[in-house]
Amino acid sequence: MSFSADWLRLREPADHSARNSDVLAAVAAHFAGRDLVRVTDLACGAGSTIRAVRPVLPSARSWRLVDNDPKLLAVAKALEPDVVTDTAEVDLDHDLASAYGDVCDLVSTSAFLDLVGEAWLARFVATLKARSLPVYAALSYDGRASMSPEDMFDEVIVAGVNRHQRRDKGLGPALGPTAAEATIRAFEAAGFRVVSGQSDWVLSASDIAMQTEILKGWAFAAHELGDVPGLEIDRWLTRRLSKLSAGASMMVGHVDVFAVPG
Repeated sequence: MSFSADWLRLREPADHSARNSDVLAAVAAHFAGRDLVRVTDLACGAGSTIRAVRPVLPSARSWRLVDNDPKLLAVAKALEPDVVTDTAEVDLDHDLASAYGDVCDLVSTSAFLDLVGEAWLARFVATLKARSLPVYAALSYDGRASMSPEDMFDEVIVAGVNRHQRRDKGLGPALGPTAAEATIRAFEAAGFRVVSGQSDWVLSASDIAMQTEILKGWAFAAHELGDVPGLEIDRWLTRRLSKLSAGASMMVGHVDVFAVPG
């Protein structure tokens, strides 16, 4: 399970705009007065979380980056050489307990928990509780999506995407659009104090490249499911792409969570 550096670069501005400011403020408040915060970022990709967190938490000056893709780890380290103190290529399905490193104050992850299964999430919560570690988990897709102007086939495609999101991504049948709710429920049940808030992508005419990639990805997912006529999917994609130059917009729902052991 990995994503291309090009896609991560394309989505980063939308990710940064979407992150919930109240949740980020809660992270900063928790570590107020600390001179140094050591962060372990799971499924770090190209290091976007560093660039999102450091403006509100400048004491986060030591980052251990964890991913299963050595190329992305190299990109992330090259982009943030002053704060990346360690990188680790880890299979998070089998080596989760070793991912945090020897010293850690905060665990972060972004656009990841919707890819994991319920059993993996339970193990994740248990390891954090055992180490008494807080977690900042951002940008979990929650199943909400809308496009303007509307198309009669939009609901069919979004419903198909949400079904496709539940497929196994390598960490068990994925939580997909139920991830945010499941994450909050699991941490609260484990005695964590949870702050959460929506972090939706809101894409406009200036985001044609990203909208294009999302629409193509949704059409591909619908084709993979095989339960919607392929010709109808292709016609929908053609109609949607034709609307982009006329100023079409899109919203894709996400949720951010900050959980602190009670």
